[in-house]
Amino acid sequence: MPQQPAGRRHTETLGAGKAIAVLTSGGDAQGMNAAVRAVVRVGIYTGAKVYFVHEGYQGLVDGGDNIKEATWESVSMMLQLGGTVIGSARCQDFRTREGRLRAARNLVKRGITNLCVIGGDGSLTGANTFRAEWSSLLAELVKGGGITAEEEKKSSYLNIVGMVGSIDNDFCGTDMTIGTDSALHRIMEIVDAIATTAQSHQRTFVLEVMGRHCGYLALITALACGADWVFIPESPPEDDWEEHLCRRLTETRVGGSRLNIIIVAEGAIDKHGKAITSDDIKTLVVKRLGYDTRVTILGHVQRGGTPSAFDRILGSRMGVEAVMALLEGTPDTPACVVSLSGNQAVRLPLMECVQVTKDVTTAMNEGRFEEALKLRGRSFQNNWNVYKLLAHIRPPATKSGYTLAVLNVGAPAAGMNAAVRATVRIGLIHGHRMLAVHDGFEGLAFGQVEDISWERVGSWIGLGGSKLGTKRTLPKKYFEEISANITSFGIHGLIIIGGFEAFTGSLELMEGRTRFEELCIPFCIIPATVSNNVPGSDFSIGADTALNTITTTCDRIKQSAAGTKRRVFIIETMGGFCGYLATMAGLAAGADAAYIYEEHFNIHDLQINVEHLTEKMKTTVKRGLVLRNERCNENYTTDFIYNLYSEEGKGIFDCRKNVLGHMQQGGTPTPFDRNFGTKMGAKAVAWITGKIKECSRQGRIFANTPDSACLLGMRKRSLVFQPITELKEQTDFEHRIPRDQWWLKLRPILKILAKYNIELDTSERAHLEHVTRKGIPVEPSI
Repeated sequence: MPQQPAGRRHTETLGAGKAIAVLTSGGDAQGMNAAVRAVVRVGIYTGAKVYFVHEGYQGLVDGGDNIKEATWESVSMMLQLGGTVIGSARCQDFRTREGRLRAARNLVKRGITNLCVIGGDGSLTGANTFRAEWSSLLAELVKGGGITAEEEKKSSYLNIVGMVGSIDNDFCGTDMTIGTDSALHRIMEIVDAIATTAQSHQRTFVLEVMGRHCGYLALITALACGADWVFIPESPPEDDWEEHLCRRLTETRVGGSRLNIIIVAEGAIDKHGKAITSDDIKTLVVKRLGYDTRVTILGHVQRGGTPSAFDRILGSRMGVEAVMALLEGTPDTPACVVSLSGNQAVRLPLMECVQVTKDVTTAMNEGRFEEALKLRGRSFQNNWNVYKLLAHIRPPATKSGYTLAVLNVGAPAAGMNAAVRATVRIGLIHGHRMLAVHDGFEGLAFGQVEDISWERVGSWIGLGGSKLGTKRTLPKKYFEEISANITSFGIHGLIIIGGFEAFTGSLELMEGRTRFEELCIPFCIIPATVSNNVPGSDFSIGADTALNTITTTCDRIKQSAAGTKRRVFIIETMGGFCGYLATMAGLAAGADAAYIYEEHFNIHDLQINVEHLTEKMKTTVKRGLVLRNERCNENYTTDFIYNLYSEEGKGIFDCRKNVLGHMQQGGTPTPFDRNFGTKMGAKAVAWITGKIKECSRQGRIFANTPDSACLLGMRKRSLVFQPITELKEQTDFEHRIPRDQWWLKLRPILKILAKYNIELDTSERAHLEHVTRKGIPVEPSI
């Protein structure tokens, strides 16, 4: 594949003469294997020796066969496995100085001075203690004859980098820890399954999820399934919560719902620190309301199973960043954790993160719950605020006098319904009249518009596709009809949820404002498309679900190829001209190549790929996976690449092809897409409400400024509103993609992990930040 521009330093020689050890410690988490694989392969790529430490710190203390040199092939087929292949153990020995002396000797004897630890805050604190004592441990070993003075000199300092592997997402300073997204996948699969049986029997289900000190899993589950109530340790309920809960469950049933779902974090407490258990809640509901109630404790199911696409990519990206941080480390560099903030890799001082994490627990123990919520960070607070709005507030009796219409435009994407549900419910909470427009701009032109109620959207959150119906039709040819319907239905604002057509259609509406005054109303676009090709947003609703569908399919195909040996699969993905799905699925599934439009390739590059696979077939890994974006090149079609590989690989490997097609647009939305859609819908309504008030003159709405038509997008670390006219400059309209796409910077990682000898551009590497200034401000009120 084509060469990347050279980075600031030669990364292929950065690790020459150095050795790195990687271990997993504490509770296992899905995605740890992806991180281990990346550390091993990127370490070897930089010229370093890399060692596995089996069984966590216990293996470090015991030494011997527990510390083994890793090879490129030894991490093959790890990516899709849950748990940790190199094992993890709780270790008492390492807590003692004697144990740490033995561990230090084991590292020094192998020339290892770089340690990568994947685990929770306890594991990382242990690593920091080890580093702080390093010099004194070595001095003691020299004195006792455990190591020579020469060995001490060679291993004078120890570099430590941590990656947080924890399904609870309880580590401050990082948006997501490795394993959290996969745990949410497991939980949502079970919640969706339970909802069907609960509906059949009109039951109430109390579901207990993990989270002794952190309510993240419970909170996101409640948001993603539209639960009636959630109990989390950071924000205990008011003293009269029993009354309030029973009232809520009764209201839901009276509203026509046949089920109630209550989510409980295992560490849930009341304001006085007394535990609130699942059985307590069941007893209360049965006694007071007489509802048929069942308790399901999810337990270790949440830790198990295959990692999600997000966790594989997170683990891989963090693994690359960890190796770079280790090899760039000096004796003065503080031990750091590598993590993710938005979609940016960041390095944070390890002990600052550990301290803030401990501060949360202390604040909860001392009853300072407001502070505990703040310390959890901005993302946690925003999720909590959206949940409270949707679950605890009902539409007011006095109306605002404003009418909002919501429509879907473009192709269907999983999570659209979650965005519509949040839009409708938050709109009603604001006192607005809410209208549903069926079949996009065409429906708006033909009057397919109706009032939509709170109850109507109740069960939509977990449904794939588009309940409103969606079409690609653009509004230009229907300006007269659309203007007439905006007037006849009294619409004051439009929320348009969709893909590239939603963006281009909105630009057309902006142009139409000069001729039709009725179009001078505020509108907000929420990006929703599997292609992730809408300018102004790093992510679109639906892309995560599509990515997981592709990744799961690739896993099955790789399994088939591993069984038959010497087989290469060519897989075609959707995305139009946008290579997001092909690239990210390539990272998540461990592909050998991913062909995309944004990165030009020619016959010479195809030849290099065939030769690369020919070499691979000589190793123990006798299979290949190649992804091709559907419109990456009009001449090098999937059939052409298949025929080329088949011909060139004759006698060495055979080929198969697979076009995934529309299965990528279907399916149940992932927890990420449900949550993302919910937050986007809530934020869009808050913005448009403010904009309508701003544009009101004597009871009339007149919005004609560029900032009255905005796209709500995720940019790096926050959700931002951008005038769509400003986004025109950033758009390649011919190919329907943004001119700058953040994920292109991840492509070298894909190639390095597939053993291509290219230069990794580290010019934009993460710098060390401080955690104490992160995450305290919360976004404006919704």
